[in-house]
Amino acid sequence: MKTYLELLRVRGVTRVLLSQLLARFPHGMLSIAFLIHVEKVHHSYAAAGLVVAAISLGEAIAGPISSRLMARWGMRPLLSVMTIVAVITLSSMAIFPLSVPALVVLGFIGGCSFPPIQPAVRTIYPKLVPNRLLTPLFSLDASAQEIIWIVGPVLTTFVALRVGSVEAVLAAMAFLAAGGLWFVTSPSVGQVRIPMSKRRLGGVLSRPPVIISTLLGLTLVACFAAVEAGIIGLFGEDGPEAGWILAIYALGSLVGGLAWGHREIAPWSMTRRLLLVFAGLAAASLSSDFWWLAVTLFISGLGVAPALTVLFANVSATMKFSETAESYAWIGSGQLIGAGLGSAVAGLCIDHFGAQTAIIAATLFALITAIGALGTFRWSPDLRGGHGAPLPDTGPVETIS
Repeated sequence: MKTYLELLRVRGVTRVLLSQLLARFPHGMLSIAFLIHVEKVHHSYAAAGLVVAAISLGEAIAGPISSRLMARWGMRPLLSVMTIVAVITLSSMAIFPLSVPALVVLGFIGGCSFPPIQPAVRTIYPKLVPNRLLTPLFSLDASAQEIIWIVGPVLTTFVALRVGSVEAVLAAMAFLAAGGLWFVTSPSVGQVRIPMSKRRLGGVLSRPPVIISTLLGLTLVACFAAVEAGIIGLFGEDGPEAGWILAIYALGSLVGGLAWGHREIAPWSMTRRLLLVFAGLAAASLSSDFWWLAVTLFISGLGVAPALTVLFANVSATMKFSETAESYAWIGSGQLIGAGLGSAVAGLCIDHFGAQTAIIAATLFALITAIGALGTFRWSPDLRGGHGAPLPDTGPVETIS
């Protein structure tokens, strides 16, 4: 905890960390909100999964492009415009009675306009803290984001149950608007300028750490999305059980991130952490009992934040500063595609084979991720000794004074 307290005393870190957390809060709310809303209106989990997948696909496609545009137009103007468009588009999906095809189209547009907060903040981090504190900061970020997944599902199911599914979507948009405003007005956002990358769009994918982190992130998040849909399918939308179980899952990740976030990262760290994720999910697939799922998913969650920390730290240590925003965006795109894939697969499983099969699908996604990490660990950098800052660009880069 001494390391984390030292981090929070660094000027600008607390505001950036909290504001981006608030702006990203809809990620823990929108999937559940639209799963409940679309199923309630159109009586199909498959249709609900398609709408969630469309939102994720739009954000995945636009992420790398908008991240490169931050270097050309600046973070503040781009993030401000995209936040406004996203709030209007996604809110309209809940307010107006629309067909499934219309919801899919609007969801794709809303996803494309979702602001790239995650690439922006992870590009800022290396300019906020000294090199020795960078890996703990990534870990603190990965752990703190689990608050999104602890509070988000519970809050969303509570609002959807007590007030309505429309209001659940609008609550998520309120978080995006408030958090986005707080983040873009942060001094750090205006003081860090990203130099233009000399590579063409997508050129960073030729680097092994980026493509490996993107693919592993895709299958890892697919397993989270499948778990989310499976738990909602098991317990329905008429009670708080689904929200509580998903919150416990995220709590496990928060505990794991804080407990292991200070540890140095070796090439095989990813594999070990993913094996814990897989083991917990494999146990969870054996029973639909509430307490069994709560315990086994908590165990699985212990490896989640530590695994995500490795993904982002590997990229930070191997890419130039001008390339980090796009690199993080590609990882984010992989994760979003994984979220859409996991939701779609789980929706089909629920409709045709029962909700418990969605948990089995999540277990298979976790197994694929662990095997992928084991097969690619030789290309993972060794970050023991505090080697985690981006490689310098040739030429001056404006930093926070």
